Amino acid sequence: MKRTIAYLLPLVLVAGLLATFAGPVAAQDDPPGRVARLNYMQGAVSFQPSGEKDWVEANTNRPLTTGDNLWADKDSRGEVHIGSTAIRLSSETGISIMNLDDRTAQIQLAQGTIEVHMRHLSNGEAFEIDTPNLAFSLTQAGEYRISTDPNGNSTVIVVRHGEGQVTGGGESYDLHSGQQYTFSGSDQLSYDAVDAQGNDDFDDWCDSRDEHENNSESAHYVSRDVDGYYDLDDYGGWTDVPEYGNVWVPRGVPAGWAPYRYGHWVSIAPWGWTWVEDEPWGFAPFHFGRWVFAGGYWGWVPGPIVVRPVYAPHLVAFVGGGSLGFSVRSGNFAGVAWFPLGPHDVYVPGYHCSPRYVQNINITNTRVVNVTQVTNFYNSYNINNTRNVNINKINYTYANNATAVTAVSRDTFVNARPVGASTVRITSEQIQNARPDATPLAPTRSSYVSSTAKPANAKPPIPFAQKPVVAKLNPAASVNTRPQQTYTNDSRIFNQESHGGNPPAPATNNQGFRPFGQPSGANNQAPSNGNNNQASTNRNNTFSKPAEQQETRPSTQVKFTPPVKAKEEMYDVHPPVNNKPAPKQPEPKPESKPKSQPPPKQESHPHSEAHPHG
Repeated sequence: MKRTIAYLLPLVLVAGLLATFAGPVAAQDDPPGRVARLNYMQGAVSFQPSGEKDWVEANTNRPLTTGDNLWADKDSRGEVHIGSTAIRLSSETGISIMNLDDRTAQIQLAQGTIEVHMRHLSNGEAFEIDTPNLAFSLTQAGEYRISTDPNGNSTVIVVRHGEGQVTGGGESYDLHSGQQYTFSGSDQLSYDAVDAQGNDDFDDWCDSRDEHENNSESAHYVSRDVDGYYDLDDYGGWTDVPEYGNVWVPRGVPAGWAPYRYGHWVSIAPWGWTWVEDEPWGFAPFHFGRWVFAGGYWGWVPGPIVVRPVYAPHLVAFVGGGSLGFSVRSGNFAGVAWFPLGPHDVYVPGYHCSPRYVQNINITNTRVVNVTQVTNFYNSYNINNTRNVNINKINYTYANNATAVTAVSRDTFVNARPVGASTVRITSEQIQNARPDATPLAPTRSSYVSSTAKPANAKPPIPFAQKPVVAKLNPAASVNTRPQQTYTNDSRIFNQESHGGNPPAPATNNQGFRPFGQPSGANNQAPSNGNNNQASTNRNNTFSKPAEQQETRPSTQVKFTPPVKAKEEMYDVHPPVNNKPAPKQPEPKPESKPKSQPPPKQESHPHSEAHPHG
């Protein structure tokens, strides 16, 4: 039952304005600009959040990041997107996100079969699939099928088109288009290569999913790097709105519907409070772009069509300032309220990040705000001392629009309960009379998984942490590994470029490979490599200091680099828009020669030299 309350308390401020910076923040402290998402599933698909022991039934709109695990049970399938790249899971298949940031996507295939369709690979980007006996690096856009058996002794890789490289057993091998490769063993790999075989049912399903994306009307208005654009076609339509251009309008929403009202909040490191929308189309419009109310209905205004727009955990302003809360003079009730940002509104994150990040997350998500506006807005907020805060009130588009503001109790917010059934009715007068509440909204144990999440009956027979895995790149997440079988690539250049210049751990041999250490600590977690915050460790520390501990935010001028415009020919779309020739089939070999084998490209140290785990 909805309740009407007498008073709302604080100043209307952008999300987390008072809980952002504790002194200058460098670019390497920025959170990733992308996440993964389970966008489609058939049958029973389960999810295990980073740091959790329990498996729950998966939610297609919850963002996924480093340390999260997925399992597709028997006769089930799932599809995960990382930007424009699709990863499809077959029956009895499990994956873990070992590392996901702006430069690296590293996925553990614990068992089963996946198909990876990489539509675009940026310069300097690494995309790696790690199995129990090898690491497979995708070096070109293309289509790849990877299978590993439950006992971890064999991996089969089919390169439909593209190029890749396998590392394992102390050696490295180049893989070419149109071939199927089988690698067996662990300490020493044996291998075989034959022509790629025809499609089976799983391949046909993957092709149908590709076709769904290829033919999306929304791809004309939204970058293919915005995950969820392909969901929009079945649930709404595009219309031209003066001043804002092409706007997507959802169909079939209930009376009184407003953005960020039908879903729930969860806490996901390193961003903190993150919105999860209920509708099946509810990913792209709630983590990218802006919303506008025009002509009596809400419409979503995407940002410019650019490569890699920056993901946001939400794009709202909170009624409640840095504490993200408001108090109500009606008994002991206390709650939280927010409203969607309009196309002209600047988003300042409530988590630690650099001025450049603030520029990018705004300029890639709205067409009508320029970099000067973002910089001026950012620099207008200064905390004068440890107790008193002086902030210029900003006229946000929907700050005083009671129909746009959503309010719930603190219990509903913090415990990840459904918002739509628990909203509190408020008026514009109550919003204008609001005053701050200093009580912070700290996450609780239930903040990390939705209160409606059901325990999963479907789960892997062996926990992923107990599965061996070979990794060429240094994983960011805790990974349980087997001695003498896991390697990391300690390339100084790559680590500096992808992780802000943090020095890599010393290599133990001239080839740059070393064993990855045995997990340790009370929670059976591997020590951090210094390049990434562990998503499952000390989660409360991912949230910023309370207002009374804040320092002055620096007024910073940052040289702005415009984002790269995205063009359809930059993405691998079938039928290929580039009219790429079909991959060449290998010429027949004389009978006297052995089967086609991928020639070794380089050698690493032999296993006899590998240091055992401690």
